[in-house]
Amino acid sequence: MKNTLILLLFAWASSHVFAKSADDAIASLVAIGPKGQGNEAASKAWPEVAALGAENLPALLEAMNKANGLGQNWLRAAVDAIAQRTLKNGDKLPAKELKAFLDEESHQPVTRRLAFELIERASPKRAAKLVPGFIDDPAPQLRRDAVAQVLEKAAAEKSADLYDKALRAARDVDQIEASAKALKEAGREVDLPKVMGFLMRWKVIGPFDNTDRKGFAVAYPPEKKIDFGASYEGKQGKVKWSDFATSDAFGMVDVNLEFGELKQVVAYAHTFYESPEAREVQLRLGCKNAWKVWLNGELLFARDEYHRGMRIDQYLIDAKLKKGKNAILVKLCQNEQEQSWTKQWQFQLRVTDASGTALLAANRQPTPQAKPKK
Repeated sequence: MKNTLILLLFAWASSHVFAKSADDAIASLVAIGPKGQGNEAASKAWPEVAALGAENLPALLEAMNKANGLGQNWLRAAVDAIAQRTLKNGDKLPAKELKAFLDEESHQPVTRRLAFELIERASPKRAAKLVPGFIDDPAPQLRRDAVAQVLEKAAAEKSADLYDKALRAARDVDQIEASAKALKEAGREVDLPKVMGFLMRWKVIGPFDNTDRKGFAVAYPPEKKIDFGASYEGKQGKVKWSDFATSDAFGMVDVNLEFGELKQVVAYAHTFYESPEAREVQLRLGCKNAWKVWLNGELLFARDEYHRGMRIDQYLIDAKLKKGKNAILVKLCQNEQEQSWTKQWQFQLRVTDASGTALLAANRQPTPQAKPKK
């Protein structure tokens, strides 16, 4: 009896030591810094993480939620190694737990997508049944598969209604363009900015100074008070507000068109959005410059980062509109880089519900028409 008790205590202690060791190893992968800090510790920890059993896959996906891009790469490699070994040995992946992780929309899109891919590796038929339910999913990586199915069916049935469904659900440019093209060929007029809900009409002012990227933190006059009749001292002399309307199909507000291709500068864009009711919304922004966004004078979010790529719905900002007129202010900073791919000084912004469906302002005007080329 005594020996049995000792063995049980030893087994219990060993399992706890192993669990702590595994937790520490996972933490080493999560802790990798943006410039590779902690890479040596991660290299030592990775084999231990990759040797874990399949029951640990949901925990590794949870860890990916907390990691930066480098850490996610390490963790994904471990996830792939575990899944491959498990399936090769004829064992099963924890499908129920992976499905529960996939269903939780608060997880990062990239980790939810990976959970789906693991389900797909374990059971392609089961995964295929899940795809139609992604049509309104907030994760573009999942929604894309559902839209692809709708587009395939639309082509087979030559159905304009299905193309319209795909257009309203799509978030990737190629699928949006494919849907819009098919609808136009079917004789349907497509007002893409209206379908997507891009804000097309603004007032802009600038340029202000952003030498050495210091302008991001400087509260220039538009951040303190909006006065469309005022003029201020800018980087190159007096500046004042002017009207700006974009006719871009994806609502691109290109302030280079207003101020020229400048460097180390700041501009502001302001618009009013009239809501028929007070409600929760998302402001969905695409921008490759440093930026800040205010709603009714409240700073919602800011990102001091330059030229890291841009896409539709790149940033999802939760907000609450009041009934009536709402003021939206965007600060747009351009840095000193001179490469051709750093010339863009632009953003796109739309107002949607949580699923990404456009919410049109009560004061929305007709979409501006593109000026004929001279």
